[in-house]
This record gives sequence, structure tokens and C-alpha cells, in this order.
Amino acid sequence: MQKVIVICGPTASGKTNLSIELAKKIDGEIVSCDSMQIYKNMTIGTAKPTIEEMQGIKHYMIDCVSPDVRYSVADYKKDATKSIQEIIEKGKVPIVVGGTGLYLESLIYGIDYNEIKVDLEYREKLEKLLETDGLDKIYDMAKEIDEKAMEKISRNDKKRIFRVLEIYHSTGKTKTQLEIESRKNGPEYNYILFGITMDREKLYDRINKRVDLMIANGLIEEVQNLIAKYNSFPTAMQGLGYKEVIQYINGDLTKDEMIDKIKQETRRYAKRQLTWFRKYKEIVWLSGLDDVNKNLEIIIQKLKEN
Repeated sequence: MQKVIVICGPTASGKTNLSIELAKKIDGEIVSCDSMQIYKNMTIGTAKPTIEEMQGIKHYMIDCVSPDVRYSVADYKKDATKSIQEIIEKGKVPIVVGGTGLYLESLIYGIDYNEIKVDLEYREKLEKLLETDGLDKIYDMAKEIDEKAMEKISRNDKKRIFRVLEIYHSTGKTKTQLEIESRKNGPEYNYILFGITMDREKLYDRINKRVDLMIANGLIEEVQNLIAKYNSFPTAMQGLGYKEVIQYINGDLTKDEMIDKIKQETRRYAKRQLTWFRKYKEIVWLSGLDDVNKNLEIIIQKLKEN
């Protein structure tokens, strides 16, 4: 079975740099596994690698979807698999890189979410319930339906809580049931997983500095341009950083409050990402505090063993 390397880890942990150095060393190309980097015109807030940072390495699944389009996990699995196959046909090594756990699982476990369509009326009903009863109530509803799935979902994670309820509403099956059924086919490739971790305080410091840099580089202007260009952002504007800037633009937050909130929510997200990736028993952990060459040696040695 064809090998596909995966480099995952929390936001701001150094995945981009490591993956580009690896691609240069093993003649690889990179498939992004980031639910926000897929969107066009959303560059600063998603920390997309620049042309200079890519160093001539081809990247897939970046800047490929308009922000006003709904893009599902099923869409990602189909498009990312096509990209992986294209890289293999070139005789190069695919390297999947990112921090979106649901996207990653659709690949490494062969999970198929195709039968799930977004029911906008039901979504609206959940939003109204959120306003009247709060997120805790909705979390408890989801837990009654699918306790196993909710073990991995934070009480603050509105998007994933809604997802569990919407899956059940659309299919009559729980998220856990669907995953068990679809895993029977297994993955198409031999995914070899590496995760980046580091001391939490150092990671949080990197996150805070990255947010300051995003603001300095024009995140507010980027969001203003998106609002001017597109009428609606069904999924894209739920991205970290973007929704907080919209709150600032709407006058719901001061600039300092917005910056603090982006930092806080990003730190929380990084914590959830690490919790998510730690459940993969087959993952090889790399320290983001080690030099890149040391981590490259570990990856290349593991590839030889597989």
C-alpha cells in the first residue's frame, strides 16, 4: 500500500516549516489539512504559507474554495484524496499537513460522510435554541444522542456539538455509528502519522505572538475586504480570528478585547487539537522545541521501518 506521511499538531507548532523541509528532502508535495486554508482571500487569519515559505514545494488544498460556498468534510475527503493520487502518479511522496482533526480522520480511517446534507432549517432551530437555552443545554442534548462522540468534544465547541446533532437529524444514525460503518472499508493508503507537541507555555507564547503579527499584517482589513466582496460566509466566517474581527467591526468588542479574545480562543483550540491527536495510538510524537533536522531524522527512520 502506498505510503502517505501525515504531520499534524496544534496551531503555531511549526508544522509548515517541518513539512516543507521534509518535502525538499524526500521529493514530496504537500496536501493541506486545514479547514480554513481551503478558502480564497482568507490568507492572514489562516496563516497560509507564503510563496517564499513554500520554497518551490507544490501545495494542494489551499485557496481552492470561495468563502461563500459551504464546504463539507465529505468534499474535503474527495478533493484531498484526488490530490494525494495526483502526487503519487507524479512519482512523488504525499505529505498531509494540518490541524483539522475531522478532515484528517476522514482520510486516515476512510470515514465517509457523504450521506449528510446540511439542513438549514434545523441549523436555524439549533441557533434559536442556543439563544434561549445556551450551549450547555445543546451539549447535553447531543450527549444523550451520542455519548461516545461527546467524550471528545468540548462544551464550548459549538461547531462540533451542532455537527453531532445534525448528523443524527439527517441520517437517523449517530456520528459514532456512521464512523464504525464507514471504517469497514478502511483507508486507501498507508498513512504514517507524526504529531508535533511542545511545552504548553511556549506554545501559548507562539500563539500570542502570531495573533499580534496577524493584526499588524492587516487581518482587520482582510475581513473588511471579505465583507465587501461576499454576501454571506456560511462556514468560512466561523474561523478563529474572523468571527472575533466581525464582532469588533460590529462594535461588540473593542480592539483590545478582540485581540485578547482571538488569543484566548486560539489557545483553547490548540489544547483541543492536542487532546484530539493524542487519541491516535499509532502517532509518533516530535518535539517542536527540537531542531528541524532532528525531527527529519526521526521521520525518515520511521519511513524506512514502514
